[in-house]
Amino acid sequence: MAKKKIMNKKSMTFLEKYLNNAAPTGYEWDGQKIWMDYLKPYVDEFITDSYGTAVGVINPKAKYKVVIEGHADEISWYVNYITDNGLLYVIRNGGSDHQIAPSKWVNIHTKKGIVKGVFGWPAIHTRNKGKEEPPKLDNIFIDVGCTTKKEVEALGVHVGCVITYPDEFHVLNKDKFVCRAIDNRAGGFMIAEVARLLHENKVKLPFGLYITNSVQEEIGLRGAQMITETIKPNLAIVTDVCHDTTTPMINMKTQGETKMGDGPVISYAPAVQNNLRERIIETAEAKKIPFQRMASSRSTGTDTDAFAYSNGGVPSALISLPLRYMHTTVETVHKNDVENVIRLIYETLLTIKDGETFSYFD
Repeated sequence: MAKKKIMNKKSMTFLEKYLNNAAPTGYEWDGQKIWMDYLKPYVDEFITDSYGTAVGVINPKAKYKVVIEGHADEISWYVNYITDNGLLYVIRNGGSDHQIAPSKWVNIHTKKGIVKGVFGWPAIHTRNKGKEEPPKLDNIFIDVGCTTKKEVEALGVHVGCVITYPDEFHVLNKDKFVCRAIDNRAGGFMIAEVARLLHENKVKLPFGLYITNSVQEEIGLRGAQMITETIKPNLAIVTDVCHDTTTPMINMKTQGETKMGDGPVISYAPAVQNNLRERIIETAEAKKIPFQRMASSRSTGTDTDAFAYSNGGVPSALISLPLRYMHTTVETVHKNDVENVIRLIYETLLTIKDGETFSYFD
């Protein structure tokens, strides 16, 4: 594929709609419907499971199965306790950052619809200046404008209601995408774009391609663990986000150096099959796609681990999108990196032969 603009107007409309939609862990189905509707013209059929993972399949009758995968869920909160005077205390659903919560608007999802609320915080004038109390899980709270527990319950709010941030998609300085939930609906977007390009370029793959948008990654890779047992793939290429470590207060000696705008990040880790990783690197070099390297220790912390250690071992690799301000409402990525992840997955697929094992012993 020639080095040219990847995303078009339709792509951008889809990306914005998909990111703006709330799809918290355990409640991903509305986002999955948006994703499947976009993907439908480019695949032969869909597979879904009882927890909401969605898979678009090209060449479903092929015996050799290749997965490209992202995850669909976003971090959120649960209502955990309602006080007698109508305030809500919360627990995490995924890795929600308590330190960014104060003064944020929230959407509380109820059977009656969205209930608006705010994370309250004591005014600076009233706090002990000699001993500032930082935001913690046991002191952040949500105010929905009620004065009693009964009023709160009348709105449809109860313990167990899921809570998301309403922050929506923006473009910063022409080529930076900013939104909550880029981790990792950007992944779902990028694999969908790969499917679109394959279709538009009339590529005939010699294997079955399973474009997989997994649920529940944020609480332990659960959706990937389930769907890999259903698909039983021969190969998996996973895409997720990683940290741009060049911003303040990050120690590159411990976190490594990866930078937004410098290209996709290719991981080294026990779960990453070395020969598959080298194929991806060779593809990047041959097609002049910029890339970076990242080393993980025991695990990647992504769905790569779930695929790699399933079904007796599945050769798996991880291509990451460098992102600033992970698990905040202003997650930020570079447009060029998004396009280059898409390009790298696409070009790598074109090198894979039917039945290839990537074995060390061939």
